[in-house]
Amino acid sequence: MSSGGHDSRKVVIAALAGNLAIAAFKFVAAYLSHSTATLAEAVHSLADTGNQALLLVGMRLAARPANERFPFGRSSEKYFWPFVVALLLFSVGGAFAIFEGVTQLLEPSPVHAGSALWSYGVLGLSILLESASFKVAYTEFKVLAAGKGWREAILKTRDPTIPLVLAEDSTALVGLVIALLAVAASRLTGLAFFDPLGSVIIGVVLCAVAITLAWVTHGLLIGESASPDDQREALELAEGTPGVLRVTQLLTMHLGPDVVILALKVAFDPELRLAQIEQVTNTLEERLREKLPQMRKIFVEADSAGDGRGTLRDGKLPNPPSTSDVTVA
Repeated sequence: MSSGGHDSRKVVIAALAGNLAIAAFKFVAAYLSHSTATLAEAVHSLADTGNQALLLVGMRLAARPANERFPFGRSSEKYFWPFVVALLLFSVGGAFAIFEGVTQLLEPSPVHAGSALWSYGVLGLSILLESASFKVAYTEFKVLAAGKGWREAILKTRDPTIPLVLAEDSTALVGLVIALLAVAASRLTGLAFFDPLGSVIIGVVLCAVAITLAWVTHGLLIGESASPDDQREALELAEGTPGVLRVTQLLTMHLGPDVVILALKVAFDPELRLAQIEQVTNTLEERLREKLPQMRKIFVEADSAGDGRGTLRDGKLPNPPSTSDVTVA
């Protein structure tokens, strides 16, 4: 179970099981029906199956304890592997579908009307199976979103796993509908180009989704800050600690969905002695870890100046430091 009450692993396993079965059905249907759109969907499902396997690898690696090589642990594995998944979705899924569709458009094959039922049956069954996977992902996504709009929840998430699976399932459903319409149009009109055209459209949709997911995970890999709400709560908890006059700098960075580095510069009461400052620091860290357990690594520096970063209040920087404040190295 990840932070926030959502279960990323359950979502990934459900998607993997569904896509594995769907991919097998689609490849059989594509072979029997000679449908380019159905083949594109089969490769899409195969790519999704591999993607979910990679996400599980990332979760397993992220659970490994810290060591000398990785002193902060390996929680960033949950960011690296979703980025790889986005690249594979673009190349294996989207680029292949476009290439295959364009190839068939340039050198069209005759319509195999007698085998159309294979595509209809498998695509219809795939929609049912994909809908079940989508339901699991969407249920957990609502927990993750916590009342936010879907766009904000996806673009500003610090845990990309569930949004990624949801995006894959949503794209798969759209692709299945496109493939079904393309196959039907080719069979009903006798015009072969509708089928590969559907493959091209599916590829474009996959590439667009893959680019969006890569953009989201790219920011997390570089090191995004904690959410504004978490930063605000950390600031309030720190400044509510007896012995702390104010926080003069607050910096955060997500190493993973549930692992955050928090660095604080703090102006302590100038009357405190060094031993008392150490005790106040310990109390401050205890308060933060109790309310914000994802703040796994907390670093506090005594500094009454700072530069104000992360301490905006109502859009304004805090009052300038008093000359009576002291800095303890």
